[in-house]
Amino acid sequence: MTSQPTPTQAGNASGRPGEPGGGLQAGLKNRHLSMIAIGGVIGAGLFVGSSSGIATAGPGILLSYALVGTLVVLVMRMLGEMSAANPTSGSFSAHADRALGRWAGFSIGWLYWFFWVVVLAVEATAGAKILSGWVPAVPQWGWALIVMIVLTATNLVSVGSYGEFEFWFAGIKVVAIGAFIVVGALAVFGVLPGVHSDKASLGNLTGQGGFLPHGPGAILTGVLLVVFSFMGSEIATLAAGESEDPQRAVTKSTNSIIWRIAVFYLGSIFVVVSLLPWNDPSIKDKGSYVAALDSLGIAHAGQIMNVIVLTSVLSCLNSGLYTASRMAFSLGQRGDAPKAFARTTSRGVPMAAIVASVVFGFVAVFFNYKFPDSVFLFLVNSSGAVALFVWLVICFSQLRMRKIIQREAPEKLLVKMWLYPYLTWATAALIVFVLGYMLTDTEHDGRETVLLSLLVAAVVLVIAVVKERIAGNRTAAPTEAPADKVSVG
Repeated sequence: MTSQPTPTQAGNASGRPGEPGGGLQAGLKNRHLSMIAIGGVIGAGLFVGSSSGIATAGPGILLSYALVGTLVVLVMRMLGEMSAANPTSGSFSAHADRALGRWAGFSIGWLYWFFWVVVLAVEATAGAKILSGWVPAVPQWGWALIVMIVLTATNLVSVGSYGEFEFWFAGIKVVAIGAFIVVGALAVFGVLPGVHSDKASLGNLTGQGGFLPHGPGAILTGVLLVVFSFMGSEIATLAAGESEDPQRAVTKSTNSIIWRIAVFYLGSIFVVVSLLPWNDPSIKDKGSYVAALDSLGIAHAGQIMNVIVLTSVLSCLNSGLYTASRMAFSLGQRGDAPKAFARTTSRGVPMAAIVASVVFGFVAVFFNYKFPDSVFLFLVNSSGAVALFVWLVICFSQLRMRKIIQREAPEKLLVKMWLYPYLTWATAALIVFVLGYMLTDTEHDGRETVLLSLLVAAVVLVIAVVKERIAGNRTAAPTEAPADKVSVG
């Protein structure tokens, strides 16, 4: 087996960095990677989707977040082990390609690309709703178009411009949620100057029916509602391939994911359910974070949160376009996508991969406005379980890749999965359990999401197997022809 090419080798083999076709370039600085790693954990889903989880599980939603957070930490540890040993823009798809076979790298790579281009449409629409509320003279579809065009242009300039935009987007998210946690915690303990809240109390964690008002089963239901808000943690491993020191970047982001999840997810949700009773109507009506800010009497809380959510949406769009294009680039580089996807400009930008990703995103936006309850709903549901598929593939890839690395280059094991292989198998079993539990969920569309995602995955897998067999027949044909001639002669 051969190792994946380095960023400067990617693309046209004859090209050199700085020339058209010269491959990806190390245009991301350490500060970019640090903020991409932190911001990748904080998705717009944390701000928007947490209210439904709180309503379903009560304060026990903290256990749901802790369970999924633990799962993500373990999966990212596995991915960090493989990516630190072999940084590549294809990340887990490239690792699956080598560890499990071409069919695995092809399938999970295209499914991941599909997930992010659908996310582009979802986030563009969410951002457009906020912007049209501020400037109603521009129609909602117009704002969606403007947002997509601006961020596409940003990604087309250079990877450095993507990194700079994401640095500031992620920075705003981090500062905002950090301030929310500090202010909220001070209010909970009654030491926030000038603010007195009648509802803020640690008693909210056990009042109104107890910590688990709907029983222990609600923890698993909560898992289904929050699991997808964690997607994006893996972006740092894809971006590391275009950094100055890929191994250091991967190692640092992998080692820091525990505190990032603990602070930004568990910390902020803890503050929300402490500031307000879990069954307060305002949580569902206004959203959990807006309701929490309103309870403190902070003026214009709704608009403040709209700015933060818009920043998160733009960050997700920016990273989604980057991630989809780099996965398309890696697929093209490995012969699993059109060769044009693997070509880069003189600035190291895979233009064709970016354009193809954004075009599909534009089409999905169109479907969202024209057929929201049919075509677009299918796209969203059929990509919904991809996160769990990706994590499962990472588990199985790491089980085999560890042996390959130990055999070929043991000095590259800079990051090691804990309690290998037992914890890897346990993580895989937990992911399978979550998928199985989703099949029993009809109230929150869990069953439909899994079944449609499996349908799309099956189609992609069939294409992968057929493609691999055709490629195998082509390579076998030249060796068989001479043998036939000898036997005849």
